[in-house]
Amino acid sequence: QVQLVESGGGLVQAGGSLRLSCAAFERTFSTYHMGWFRQAPGKEREFVAAISWGGGATTYADTVKGRFTISRDNAKNTVLLQMNTLKPEDTAVYYCAAGPNYGTAWPLYNYWGQGTQVTVSS
Repeated sequence: QVQLVESGGGLVQAGGSLRLSCAAFERTFSTYHMGWFRQAPGKEREFVAAISWGGGATTYADTVKGRFTISRDNAKNTVLLQMNTLKPEDTAVYYCAAGPNYGTAWPLYNYWGQGTQVTVSS
């Protein structure tokens, strides 16, 4: 069982930045691929970004490419999501996820955090 805890969400004006952090309480963290997903009210969960277990591969949704950056520090069991030039449409609950298979589909990920709210005002 992998426990994931997100932090760093909040309220920010459009054009601003936030950095989300996901702490993993699991000694085998470095063997998992990690992803960030988000879900806005009334909408389906959607892929945001993914990073491979060693950090050598990253993938982004087209909607965030060039604005968001995913990274990980396996020594600290942490994955980060740096979000710049935020837009009101980025407003959602953001979830950190871990899984044995790399990809953009949420069923690939076995473990999920509780989520952190990001609200971007116009």
